[in-house]
Amino acid sequence: MSYSIAEAARRSGLSIDTLRYYERIKLVDPPARDTAGRRAYSDEDLAWLEFLTHLRTTGMPIKMMREYAQLRRHGDASAARRMGILIEQRNSVRARIAELQSCLDILDYKIDNYDRICRDMVAVGVTVEEMSA
Repeated sequence: MSYSIAEAARRSGLSIDTLRYYERIKLVDPPARDTAGRRAYSDEDLAWLEFLTHLRTTGMPIKMMREYAQLRRHGDASAARRMGILIEQRNSVRARIAELQSCLDILDYKIDNYDRICRDMVAVGVTVEEMSA
């Protein structure tokens, strides 16, 4: 299957400008061209764009994504380094999740505390309007 740049943008969730940017910085190989010279993205291209989007979502820097993309072009010979990059990123994601979990725990504690205070106030006859004032 072949997709125009507009369709590839729609399917990938990336803008046309982002697709062109990714091509310019060599995150993606230039897609094939149709008979009129327009970009023609394949299903494989879209799968790669989806993977890049996941890497960005994890917070991977563009520089690291470019290294990964360059290594990918070398095939299986670069598998060990690519795996290393992904392991590093996984560790970074796990650390971020732990940091966010700690923040969530604090929020839960504060919410529970305020909930207790509000219930205690209602129990002694304070109205919700009075609490909000």
